[in-house]
Amino acid sequence: MDIETFENWSLILGVGGLIAYMTFIMWDLAKQSKAGRFGTFILFTALGLGLLGFLIKTVLVEVVNK
Repeated sequence: MDIETFENWSLILGVGGLIAYMTFIMWDLAKQSKAGRFGTFILFTALGLGLLGFLIKTVLVEVVNK
């Protein structure tokens, strides 16, 4: 495995891990604050839009560059 392949996989796994950890933090925040269904939905919607924006930006950059 060359260094470029390793860096590409490391980036994908690292960012994926951070996104998964961020999702866990949002879930834990909703649980600890006893937000209920609607509050949990709002938390995931508001905070999840930032993650979704990052993912959309990444996909768009890859599509435009190809």
